[in-house]
Amino acid sequence: MSRILAVDDDPLVRTAIELCLLRAGHEVVMADGAEAGMRELQSRAFDVMLVDIFMPGIRGFESIRRFHECAPQVPLVAISGYSFAALETPGVDFERMAIDLGATRCLRKPFSPQMLLGVIAECAVTTASPARRQPG
Repeated sequence: MSRILAVDDDPLVRTAIELCLLRAGHEVVMADGAEAGMRELQSRAFDVMLVDIFMPGIRGFESIRRFHECAPQVPLVAISGYSFAALETPGVDFERMAIDLGATRCLRKPFSPQMLLGVIAECAVTTASPARRQPG
């Protein structure tokens, strides 16, 4: 299973993510904001990152850019309560912006456990696992 870093300022979202991923057999490290998440990312290797786009103390998509720059080889799933793509009305395409800044996938809150696990599985299939890599 994967080692996953989940960064979100909402305690209910963190709890839901943690329970879902632990039940699926993943190792999970939770962080309550960008600073805590960066400390975790710099202290150990992860297979996947889940990063909320909009958190206090960091401006919008800056969190995606920073996490991707710190660990560009780790798939990053951008999560947000805002709509990523408004098909019925023109507006900001959050999904395109997140992908342009380094996100591998995007996930809109609220999401189901199946959606979360599906995105994690997609990331595991498409990318080599840095946490499992042998020193070389």
